Amino acid sequence: MPVTGIQGSTKLAAHRGDAKTLLAFDIVDPAARAGLAGFSLRITPPGQKPYYLLNDLRFEHPEGHAHDASDPNPLSSVNAPIHKFRWVHVPGSAHQGLDPAWGDYLYEATPRYFDAAGKLLPLDPSLTASVTVAVGPFEKGAVKLGFTRGFTQSQAFVRHFGKGAKIKPDGADLVFDTGQSCGTSPGGQAFTYADQYRWSGFTARARIFEILDGVAADPSLSLDVFAYDLNEPDVVKRLLALGGEGRARIILDNADLHHVSDKQAAAAAAKGKPKASPPEDEVEKRFVAAAGSGAMKRGKFGRFAHDKILIVREKDGGAAVRVLTGSTNFSITGMYVNSNHVLLFEDASIAAQYAALFDAAWEGDVKEAAFVASPLANNVFSFGGGSSALPDIRVTFSPHDEAHARDYLKLMTDRVEAERTAENASVVFAVMELDGGKDNPVYDTLSKLHEDQTIFSCGVSDDPKKISLYPVGETSGVLVTGKPVGVVLPPPFDQVRSVGMGHQIHHKFVICGFNRPEAAMWCGSSNLALLGEQVNGDNLIAIRDCDIATAFAIEGLALVDHFNFLDAMARGPKAPKETGKSGEAGDDVPPPADKAAGAAAAGWFLSTDDGWSKKYFDSSDLHCRDRTLFAAG
Repeated sequence: MPVTGIQGSTKLAAHRGDAKTLLAFDIVDPAARAGLAGFSLRITPPGQKPYYLLNDLRFEHPEGHAHDASDPNPLSSVNAPIHKFRWVHVPGSAHQGLDPAWGDYLYEATPRYFDAAGKLLPLDPSLTASVTVAVGPFEKGAVKLGFTRGFTQSQAFVRHFGKGAKIKPDGADLVFDTGQSCGTSPGGQAFTYADQYRWSGFTARARIFEILDGVAADPSLSLDVFAYDLNEPDVVKRLLALGGEGRARIILDNADLHHVSDKQAAAAAAKGKPKASPPEDEVEKRFVAAAGSGAMKRGKFGRFAHDKILIVREKDGGAAVRVLTGSTNFSITGMYVNSNHVLLFEDASIAAQYAALFDAAWEGDVKEAAFVASPLANNVFSFGGGSSALPDIRVTFSPHDEAHARDYLKLMTDRVEAERTAENASVVFAVMELDGGKDNPVYDTLSKLHEDQTIFSCGVSDDPKKISLYPVGETSGVLVTGKPVGVVLPPPFDQVRSVGMGHQIHHKFVICGFNRPEAAMWCGSSNLALLGEQVNGDNLIAIRDCDIATAFAIEGLALVDHFNFLDAMARGPKAPKETGKSGEAGDDVPPPADKAAGAAAAGWFLSTDDGWSKKYFDSSDLHCRDRTLFAAG
């Protein structure tokens, strides 16, 4: 639950995420809402000097407004108050560099006001509400979370590395040196691929290497690996070393995108069209050379061996100790481009169940028929709850037969439908695909959710059936794409890169009622598609825990906000056809195509009256529901 602070009419609620904090504000006295100019947000990290969060917009004429002499940046929120009622603070995005401090952060939110002439008044500290929150990688009991940053299409990435930063060297070897130079930042700072990877991979990368390095340091441990994409150079280096010591086994997907057989290669060469070997075949070649052919199996169940799992166990097939799973592929794109998550369970019982999964797939040669007939495919495995260090967790393993696949997905759709009648109802989701054919119950439910006027919903997908940008004057939900086409940003924004043919949103999570004790969520490697549940090797995890649900909801909310903004700037076929009345950044009107005209448009500078705030106090507007939902505590 959030930590809240109140000072007079100012309310501040801070929701703990994974190495980030969602800050939500409110003005509880209606009389104090007149002339509202926004919020100034000051952050004091542990043992460091305070700083103000940066706004993305500034006043058109900063010299005409109150200005803090100690902070000359016109984008500092002390000089350019934020025109929103919530903000996700991520240490290291703009302040503190690649190694931000973790510990107790002091957050201070101060409402700012205009005078009668529309000039920003000086900050009044007597209005400041404050809270202190522990900020760092998320841990609760036996559960640790990790998320990739997933924001290569962002101002933050451009500020750190520039729009043209390469994701890997041209012609690089599979296990290239990530310590080599990658480029120079716009600020003139040289950086390596490892620097970029550490920033982009964020806590998910840290959790993955926590597992790999922990096993490497303890000769009594071994590692079992399920991998779909596998080409991250430092991951592969560690697996080769563990394999050479006889302490690693790998089940690696061999679907066509990951494997070219000798027969296929010969046939292609005979036609004069040689077929390039995918990285996974090179991993197999090197791993077998290091560990022996008995340490790796290739397979795909019915279509894909789609799990991404690291199981730590005692050497030589002993007891399982801990397990990491989630949506994150152990690849360059999976860890450093895609938006992804991992869960690390420091619990022997849940690790043992995943070890049983690995052993069954290994002994069954990664074949669909053998697995579908086994109890692993036809049961829900329950863990935790009560006084356990684990929350209430339910896990299912696919592929299943159709009846079980439908049953397990129905548990999710039923819970989403039940949320419609709840008080403070909310659904937040990030799902890679939502347009996967005619018979997909989860996709259909989520795709229609934004049409419901009674529930706060927001979601993001690479492939939604339609886009619904953040509405003004109605309470319908938000559905955006992580792959906007032809984005053109006006000054003062920098242009951002595109992910091209790859995926941006690779998550598969759905959260219902994130801020209530009965919060429920689903995550893992499953794409949540009916066919996928029948032909892919996957794991789908249901969790009932308010704190974990909140951490995931913050990730989803940040992605939705970000891509709502970029989608509004899109010029391609996925751009919205509707237009609205507001020109504020993040609403549903693309700016004029001409950059100069865009910069002069009303929404691209901070307004000088309180009109921006009206929608947040209009009960017929989603912004109002947003304000009350996140500022509640």
